[in-house]
Amino acid sequence: QVQLVESGGGLVQAGGSLRLSCAASGSFLSINNMAWYRQAPGKQRELVATISSGGSAYYADSMKGRFTISRYNAKNTVYLQMNSLKPEDTAVYYCHVDNVVLDAGTLFGPRWGQGTQVTVSS
Repeated sequence: QVQLVESGGGLVQAGGSLRLSCAASGSFLSINNMAWYRQAPGKQRELVATISSGGSAYYADSMKGRFTISRYNAKNTVYLQMNSLKPEDTAVYYCHVDNVVLDAGTLFGPRWGQGTQVTVSS
């Protein structure tokens, strides 16, 4: 069992920055894979970035050089630092976890957060 709570969304001007946070809580030991997705109205949900428990990160092409994903394992929290924001970044951003460790030899997932709105004005 895991619950994900996102925070940090809001309204910013183009070129501005935001930092999103996602805190995981529940009856689990650790989380192998944490990620951020986003979904704009009328569009499919897309991957933004993912990070492993060891800190290996992957970014979608449009995010490279602008967004940075990180995690603090002791708090089961993943962050997304977003810089040089563009109007096309406007979307609901969702926290995602997978391969959650329940106990020795037991994994579950994926699980999704409720989402946080990011709006970038031009």
